[in-house]
Amino acid sequence: MTTYDVIIIGAGHNGLTCASYLLKAGYSVLVLEKRSVPGGAATTEEIMPREAPGFNFNRCAIDHEFIHLGPVVKELQLEKYGLEYLFCDPVVFCPHPDGSYFLGRKSIPATQKEIARFNERDAEKYGEFMDFWQRLISVTVPVFNAPPKSLIDIIGNFDLDNAKNLLSVINGTNKTLDLIRTMLTSAEDMLNEWFDSEFLKAPLARLASELGAPPSQKTLSIGAMMMSMRHHPGMARPKGGTGSLVKALLNLIKAEGGEVLCDQSVKKVLIDNGRAVGVAVEGGKEYRAKRGVISNIDARRLFLQAVDPADIDSADPNLRERLQRRIVNNNETILKIDCALSEPLRFENHQHSDEYLIGSVLIADSVKDVEIAHNDPNVGKIPLENPSLYAVVPTMLDPSMAPEGKHTLWIEFFAPYQVENAEGTGLNGTGWTDELKEKVADRVLDKLAEYAPNLKNAIIARQVESPAELGVRLGAYKGNYYHMDMTLEQMILFRPLPEIANYQTPIEGLYLTGAGTHPGGAISGMPGRNSARVFIHTQESFFRPLVSGWKTLQNTTKSLLSF
Repeated sequence: MTTYDVIIIGAGHNGLTCASYLLKAGYSVLVLEKRSVPGGAATTEEIMPREAPGFNFNRCAIDHEFIHLGPVVKELQLEKYGLEYLFCDPVVFCPHPDGSYFLGRKSIPATQKEIARFNERDAEKYGEFMDFWQRLISVTVPVFNAPPKSLIDIIGNFDLDNAKNLLSVINGTNKTLDLIRTMLTSAEDMLNEWFDSEFLKAPLARLASELGAPPSQKTLSIGAMMMSMRHHPGMARPKGGTGSLVKALLNLIKAEGGEVLCDQSVKKVLIDNGRAVGVAVEGGKEYRAKRGVISNIDARRLFLQAVDPADIDSADPNLRERLQRRIVNNNETILKIDCALSEPLRFENHQHSDEYLIGSVLIADSVKDVEIAHNDPNVGKIPLENPSLYAVVPTMLDPSMAPEGKHTLWIEFFAPYQVENAEGTGLNGTGWTDELKEKVADRVLDKLAEYAPNLKNAIIARQVESPAELGVRLGAYKGNYYHMDMTLEQMILFRPLPEIANYQTPIEGLYLTGAGTHPGGAISGMPGRNSARVFIHTQESFFRPLVSGWKTLQNTTKSLLSF
């Protein structure tokens, strides 16, 4: 039996990132993936080879911003392994029923110029609003790129610019209190405070709700930062699709001597005398680990499905119940529509330009419609009266993803995981049937066609994935691709729970990574990198991390004093 230093459960991009760092640190690593395709929520696949050969689709994640807030791409030299990012500009287009529209460009002044066509006052305030978020994001980046309980690492990530921005947002008692109040309010409240125009507020609210909650939800005003990141560091897509990020990581892992095995569904973590020593996969085969097991699947599934209850209770008698009852997942997830097109969309009533299709296309007629789009799923309703949706035509930026002259269409529509009054029917008792998902897709496409009338005739083929099917494919609880809600009480030191928020668990040698750990979902690689750092520190002598941390603290202090 082959033994490895580390076994990683799940070949999502965070699991692969974690493996890459561990391999570069000299550890032998095996990654096990249940699907035949590695990548988790970051795959690009030819999903309709008969109906639409040569069309490649991003199955889930598509627009990358967070990964550019951290050092993963640079540190791992992923360009050397085939990764090429294409940056979008414009980044957002949102048509409005009255003929106005929001066109967000990468440049803030250029975006202000577009807004001024319809409202000069909002254009001016937009610059101030983005300046606030740019400074605040600069302050949070050092926290994102460190284990949440490692104060030395967090402080060590601060440079002069971070320090200046920190002082600018908490300079004085009143500023500090105002910042706290801002964090406790909602994205909708913030947008109403800053802007007047619906054509601007609606798309900003729609982007804020990408965190998986209505724009009115208190304590989640940070969602309003989503547009800011499209200005800086910018919104990009890997050439060839999101799966190209995964391919680069796989190339690195192979070059460093690591192994990734697919069609290996982990059924049990092997525990010996309170320590994780390996895993057993479906069919009974076992793989052994000398130093540790790292889970890229969420903590609920790991502990409640893959660890013997007696082993958990021996390590922490409260953990199982807290995982089952304390972690919050609302009923909202997504219904995914992928279409092969004979031609790109045309927004004929909004001074159409092909550049509108380079970034994200948002259909958000009003903040109220966005609110309904997120409130209805929470109670099991499908928000079809006036759908809000997120669409992308990836081939306008990257023609390599479809046959010459043809295009792909990616649509995300928020929908309930459990359909109201349909319990016990459909896939896994969720109420989702093939008939229902196609009916919902018809209505969503009808809505998009109100703005792009050529859509219906352009569709060569389509595939619809219901929330229940998404949950099965990703192995995600209630179809939550973030593993758990991204609300304030479940972030940083509370993700997934305070006692396991630093990637370590009560079982020796068993670690966590992935979207259900700090700093959360989206394509960033940060959970993978942070988890690898924690693991490596636990393997080192007691004094080495202290010496390293003390040097980092000294250097940071010198920088702050010079400022």
